[in-house]
Amino acid sequence: MRLCMIDRDGHPTLAARDGAGLIDLSIAAPGLPGDIVGLLEAGDETLQRLRAAIDGAAADSRVDAASVRYRVPIARPGKILCLGLNYADHAKEGGHNKPEYPSFFLRTATSLVAHGQPIVRPRASITLDYEAELVAVVGQRARHVPAERGLGVIAGYSVFNDGSIREYQRKTTQWTIGKNFDATGGFGPDFVSADELPPGAKGLRICSRLNGETLQDANTDDMLFGVAETVALVSTCMTLEPGDLLVMGTPAGVGHARKPPLWMKDGDVCEIEIEQVGVLSNPIVDEA
Repeated sequence: MRLCMIDRDGHPTLAARDGAGLIDLSIAAPGLPGDIVGLLEAGDETLQRLRAAIDGAAADSRVDAASVRYRVPIARPGKILCLGLNYADHAKEGGHNKPEYPSFFLRTATSLVAHGQPIVRPRASITLDYEAELVAVVGQRARHVPAERGLGVIAGYSVFNDGSIREYQRKTTQWTIGKNFDATGGFGPDFVSADELPPGAKGLRICSRLNGETLQDANTDDMLFGVAETVALVSTCMTLEPGDLLVMGTPAGVGHARKPPLWMKDGDVCEIEIEQVGVLSNPIVDEA
């Protein structure tokens, strides 16, 4: 099942991807929750009803995917937990040793931007970098989850561009400020249910392209800390809740490690693609 949030007459609307088109679930399934977090909180029976509604969707609920404006799949996640240095080659290119424990940091909801919408290079700095990342979406409330049960906590996956203002990331020993400028974190377009992908979304090609040129090209097998282990580590210290996001780190090839550095700029288009999950595309604009 592939779900997304789209704009219909100015309102966020849940939709399901069906081949090349979309199904407006406010029409096809009006009695069900109208957002992804609501569906996850409602549980398996509701998800089964949703699948049946998608299978039986009438013609009047179908939407041309090329004509819609996307919103982020989850607009206000309770927590956006990100992993730094989770690919050995990326750690090496930044001058770091392989970590023994993930470098966790948090993002905020105001940093998120939907597929097709602009990532904003701020007035404060030109050092806007791209990072191709897998997102794991938490599907249930959980604490103290062992790694062997970690994947059972994850409802699905999506695509992320962890746009980073490197100058500000390096102003302090904590990365938070450089990772949370408004409209720098591309997210979407789809939430892909876990049953459509290999366990833990392993073995999938992940890449970034800037203006059509491939700059990162790796595989999710290369993650140092996989999804199940990450669930175990995070749930040791905090309660995970439906709709929380685990943003799983980026491989080598980022702009700051290039010589000379390569920063995203006004007029560029950045695409992040993860095999079987989808393509996230965002134009880059300067802050007004």
